[in-house]
Amino acid sequence: MPILASLPGLNLLSSLPSNPPQNDTTSSTPPPSPPIPIPKYPPPRSRNPKTNVPRSNPALSIPHRRSNYRKPVQKGVISTDGDRCVIVGENGVSYKLPGAPFEFQYSYSETPSAEPIAIREPAYLPFAPPTMPRPWTGKAPLKKSKKNIPLFDSFNPPPPGKKGVKHVEKPGPFPFGKYPKEGKTREEILGEPLKKWEIKMLVKPLLSYNRQVNLGRDGLTHNMLDLIHSHWKRRRVCKIKCKGVPTVDMDNVCRHIEEKTGGKIIHRVGGVVYLFRGRNYNYRTRPQYPVMLWKPATPVYPKLIQEAPEGLTKAEADEFRKKGKSLLPICTLAKNGVYASLVKDVRDAFEECPLVKIDCKGLQPSDYKKIGAKLKELVPCVLLSFDDEQILMWRGRDWKSMYGDTSSTLVPVKADISSAKSSDDSGTPDAQRVVSSPKMISLWRRAIESNKALLLEELALGPDALLEKVEEFEGMSLAIEHSCEALVLSSEDGSSSSSSAEFKGGSYSEDENDIYSSDDIIDDEDYDDDSFAEVNPSIPLGSLPVDKIAERLRRESK
Repeated sequence: MPILASLPGLNLLSSLPSNPPQNDTTSSTPPPSPPIPIPKYPPPRSRNPKTNVPRSNPALSIPHRRSNYRKPVQKGVISTDGDRCVIVGENGVSYKLPGAPFEFQYSYSETPSAEPIAIREPAYLPFAPPTMPRPWTGKAPLKKSKKNIPLFDSFNPPPPGKKGVKHVEKPGPFPFGKYPKEGKTREEILGEPLKKWEIKMLVKPLLSYNRQVNLGRDGLTHNMLDLIHSHWKRRRVCKIKCKGVPTVDMDNVCRHIEEKTGGKIIHRVGGVVYLFRGRNYNYRTRPQYPVMLWKPATPVYPKLIQEAPEGLTKAEADEFRKKGKSLLPICTLAKNGVYASLVKDVRDAFEECPLVKIDCKGLQPSDYKKIGAKLKELVPCVLLSFDDEQILMWRGRDWKSMYGDTSSTLVPVKADISSAKSSDDSGTPDAQRVVSSPKMISLWRRAIESNKALLLEELALGPDALLEKVEEFEGMSLAIEHSCEALVLSSEDGSSSSSSAEFKGGSYSEDENDIYSSDDIIDDEDYDDDSFAEVNPSIPLGSLPVDKIAERLRRESK
């Protein structure tokens, strides 16, 4: 305080001014900034940032598969890129590349026969462009290797005991003294047809082999061609396992496999196919195809189900669909099953009923619709509905039985004519006329021709006469079943003499000893006479005298 009081011009007791100065807005200075500035933080980042990747290729900007993109197309070229083009034709959408042996498709075996009416995406080639640079992987490209790795040559495979090299089968098999030779055509590569023992030798090791090509609902796809050649690189036979929709028509699958790969199917069991590469196959000279980078969208095809199908009116079709709801299905298709006998089952079912239904519960809608389209062409038939995951079919007006005329009956022809006349006269059918299915008629005719069934021409037979007929037919059928064909040998003078054992009236001829030697002839003392007594018609196996003689000869031959 003494120091402050000694300062000049400082009055510590002075009062405040009565009129404070007015605030001058023009000469006012902004308030001073705080000593520590307020930080400005960026907005919080999301865990999955959506970065905008530049899309140089227009194929990457195609619309989504479930979009409403529809572009009607007509038969011919719909898009071109230099020498490469997209074609719409009988095989659906195909892609033509310069130098290719055939037009490429996504699926060669499962393309519908109907032409597409529209496409679901812009027409782009699903292959890499010929001048596409190396894709960026985040690392610099590797330097060129100093090692000169030779190309794989099937005619000069590595030795079997070489370290780090998998087992490689040599070309062949070849007969003794023959060696592989270069071939250009399919016939030259396949070589001579395989013999039965060679097929067994090639197939037997692969029966329990797990290395196989799986063929699914898309059938034989384009990229499978290169996969089959990679199997042929080390083995002579490629095992292909087919399941699902393609197994409805296995002949079509096998035909496309042989056409596109150039191999030969040597064995086929159900849905498993064994494809032989050829005796003169060389992996180095194999055909090389470009890889398909993505699966093209399926085109739009005409509808399979129509309100009024061919040969029916709308009212008739609705009536058939109503009846089909109470119809029992002939079979139930399992997922990823083998449907090789489905066409035959449907044809047999049409012999009994004009409507046939197949249960497809558990299958995808696209699968049983493809199955229905195949049955429509193979059976043939008319599709009525796919409701409730079931295929309902009608056999059509132009249907013809596999077993001939359906108006055949089981009663004799004379009775047929009389019954037909009586039914025409009276207007009511005769009770003696029995109409059966064509399949049963065919079985009866076959049994009558082979003397396994008897057709009674006399309808008014008493019990004794009928029993006599049955006993006579029983003895005749047993004699035919246990007899053998006669062997006729020509003599030196040109006249043919029967030197075989001929069955005449229940006994053998006297020339029986001309064929059999004295050692083969069996005396009457070797077996009892009681063995030829009458036996029960239901004879168990091994109880006939012929069976005893055969068993004795079998023991003597050992």
